[in-house]
Parts: sequence; C-alpha cells; structure tokens
Amino acid sequence: MRQLLWMSAAACVIATPALADQAPAAPAAPAAPAAPAPPAFSLGMNGPITINPSPYVVKSDILGDVTINGAISGIALGQSHHIPGDHNAVGDVTNAQILIEKTDGLVQFFVDAGTYSFPTIGTAYTKSNHITSSTFGSVPMAFIKIAPTSSFSIQVGKLPTLIGSEYNFTFENLNIERGLLWNQENLVSRGVQANYTVGPLAVSVSVNDGFYSNSLSWVSTLATWTVDSSNIIAFAAGGNTRKVYTSNSATSPLWNNSQIYNLIYTHTAGQWTFVPYIQYTTVPSLPGLKTTSGSTTGAALFVNYVFPASSSLSGFSLPTRVEYITTKGNKTSGPNLLYGVGSSAWSFTVTPTYQYKIYFIRGEASYVSAEKATTGSAFGLNGMDKSQVRGLVEVGALF
Repeated sequence: MRQLLWMSAAACVIATPALADQAPAAPAAPAAPAAPAPPAFSLGMNGPITINPSPYVVKSDILGDVTINGAISGIALGQSHHIPGDHNAVGDVTNAQILIEKTDGLVQFFVDAGTYSFPTIGTAYTKSNHITSSTFGSVPMAFIKIAPTSSFSIQVGKLPTLIGSEYNFTFENLNIERGLLWNQENLVSRGVQANYTVGPLAVSVSVNDGFYSNSLSWVSTLATWTVDSSNIIAFAAGGNTRKVYTSNSATSPLWNNSQIYNLIYTHTAGQWTFVPYIQYTTVPSLPGLKTTSGSTTGAALFVNYVFPASSSLSGFSLPTRVEYITTKGNKTSGPNLLYGVGSSAWSFTVTPTYQYKIYFIRGEASYVSAEKATTGSAFGLNGMDKSQVRGLVEVGALF
C-alpha cells in the first residue's frame, strides 16, 4: 500500500509540474522508531519455527539482563510396523522446558531445565518422562561462558554437541523427527569449549566426554566459514582419544568410541533454504566388546520453503528431508551400526508447518526403508519388515 501511495504521488508530480513547483514543501514525516533487537539466544534454531522475539527479561544490578524463554509442545504419533516395546500410536509431551540465559558481559550463562523427548525416524519412540530420567536429566544443558572479548570465549558445563546439522529438541529443527544421520551423533557432552571468531571464520574446539560417558576423552571441533549472506560452509569433527567402555542409557560404547566427520553447506535464496551435508563415522575394533572395526557413510539434503508474508499462506512453511546411509563391517564380527552389519537405509520426511506469533502446529509424514538388513533387526514385531511409515502432529508454543 505504501508503494502504491508513493507511485500515485509521483504520477501527480509528473502530470502537473507547475502546481508542484508552486506548492509549499510538505514537512518531513518523523522517522519511525527502530524496533528493539531481540535478545541473543544460545540454542541453535534451524527454523522454520522461530523463538519468541520478546521474551521475559529480568533486570538485575548484579547479573544484568537475564532472559527467560520457554518451550511447550506435544505430539500424536501413528506408525506402521512398530518394533517390540513401541506402539502403533503414541501421544506425549515433546518439550516442557524453561531456558534461562545471560548473553552479554564478561560472565554469561545458559540453563535449560525441564522434560523433553527425541523422536527419531527408524527407531522406537521413548516417552519424555523416561528419556529425561534415563539420559541427561531435568537439566540437560547448563554452562558458564567467559567472554573477555567479542571474538573469544570459553564455555564450561553440559554443552550441546558441535557435530551434525540437526539440533536436539523438536522446536529447534525443520522436522519433528530427527534423521538417520542424527542418530549416529552425540547430543550433549560435559566438558570445556573454546570459541574464536575472526572475520567470516568461526572456530570452536572442545574437550568433552563424547556420548555422555563421564570420561573426558573426546575432542570435537567445528569450523564455520560465512562466505556471504547466502552461503555458509561448515566442517565438524570429533572422536575418542582412547577406548572407553562405559555403557548406559545415554552412552553406547560403539558410538562413544567412534570418530565422526561432517561437511555441511547452507544456501539461502529468497524463500528457499538448501542444506546438503555428508557424514562419515568409523568405529575401531573393540576387544572388550569382541567386535572388529566398522564405518558408516551418509548424506542428507534439507530443503525448506517459507511462504511470503504477503501471500495468503503467510506463516506457512514446507520443510523436507531426504537421507541415505550405508554401513560397512565384517559380517560375523563387525559392529551393528544400523539394521545389522552391512545394512543401509534411506528416508524421506515432509513437515508442513504453521506459526502464528508464539504458537505453532505442524504435521509430518516420514518413510524409512531398510536395505540388506540382518534378519530380525529391521521393523515389525519380528524384525522382518523392511520399511516403516509414520504420521505425526505437533502443537506447541515458544514463550
């Protein structure tokens, strides 16, 4: 509308130049006040869901501004060929979290408290009350950050992983369910991390306990190069420096002893975002588990289209994901890293999403196909079915 008014005014000036010359100049309109920038947010957000731009802020003479965000959401899930211990249909809370942080000054911090779940394609769904208590607890992430300069900082505590293209919680990601490649990656680690930024290059290096093993034997790194406003290239790597056989609900000794490498490219073009990435993992021979070495090679492509704000579908977006992963290893003594030694799988996921202010709703359809699966290691109650279809709905709010 504003453009239309300016075009009409310009047309009048061109048609009647004499009158325009004789008319007194109109006073300049006062400039609209700039909208306040939203506070920084410590968790990664892949979109299309966005964090509340006006969170609650507690002002303190001692701490400064402390920002409080929250996430609450729930899902209904239906699936074919569920495995033993899972169900044909599930309803659950996916997030009930409070996010408290201070993001400026020399001493900063982040605390995430609450309950959560990790819906992941191709695996059984575990409800939030069980996954919270059996993995990272009711405070899954918490760290102190010392930032002496704007380009250098050190973090200590329970840290989000530097590995992969998908984040931990559903509201952070394009899709409700995380993917086949995400299922090979660590989620939260205890340790120390240094961050340094120079120009378009940002580098983080961490010494941590990998897959939450409570042994500071992992080293992880992430290097991100912002080529320009439309293109970002990232390389991530991590691995165990010695063999650790810790085994619990959060720590698999196979993956905890692995090395993992990612190459991730992000390209934005108008309403479109494209994120292709490749991943390679290798697991050494583990005499304590009587397994020989193995590896996985995977690739994924994320595509998201956000409908323009000027269209009748404003607020809608259409994220999709396609993945393929294959494994290698000795058929008799190699590690099972997917659906049996030497198995492979591919998946397709589409997640139509709508967000209105702090509220969102999204549906999802996903398909996983297992190939060369070991008998009894695929889908269904007997592990003999080669594919699984899921339908999900998630409703929530970020406040």
